[in-house]
Amino acid sequence: MTPRLLLLYKPKGYEVTRPKTLSSEAYPGQKTVYSLLPDEFHEDGWVPVGRLDKDSSGLLLFVKEGFLVARLQKPGNMDKVYEVLVKGRVEQEHLKRIAKGVGTPLGPLAAKAVEVLDRLEFQTLLRVTLSEGKNKQIRRIFAGLKDGEGKSMRVLELKRVRLGPIELDGEEGSWRYLSEAETQKLLAATPPKARKGFWPRIHPDTTKETSNLPMMNSDEL
Repeated sequence: MTPRLLLLYKPKGYEVTRPKTLSSEAYPGQKTVYSLLPDEFHEDGWVPVGRLDKDSSGLLLFVKEGFLVARLQKPGNMDKVYEVLVKGRVEQEHLKRIAKGVGTPLGPLAAKAVEVLDRLEFQTLLRVTLSEGKNKQIRRIFAGLKDGEGKSMRVLELKRVRLGPIELDGEEGSWRYLSEAETQKLLAATPPKARKGFWPRIHPDTTKETSNLPMMNSDEL
């Protein structure tokens, strides 16, 4: 079957945007995720699902079918899991604040789950799960917290390691197609928006039963 999704291990320093040109000579220093893929992926209309900012790395999905973008990006449809290295010692009181919501310029922001993986003297490694993602949400959350010395915390490294049932693998800069089994597992975890059905009605001029339930496009199953 023709692959429907691909997975890219995005390195830091690459922007999730379409390049003005694929020629680095015309735009020196330009680094977009498309430069990590064969030219035909850009030409054939493959587009990323969501974003990772320039300073973040990790799992980035691409799709060729436009309707899948909205389906996979719908808030609450799919958990996103990140490994985050923070400057500052994150304590239990910080975790409670993150669960309730931390004040930021965008308003209160929270995470679905936060787990401490390791603590160093001045840094903390965590696993953060979001059910929806706002612009720089994790970075804003930790910037709104203070360490023991009253200094704002700061995200040093941020890597997306899982998107729904799909986990990051491979090396930085590598890509691969999702298998048919992975694709079906992902789509099963992110069902399309249910359409409103209607009761069958009787045509006024006949006894023929009809229905205004729209036909379902097979591509939306």
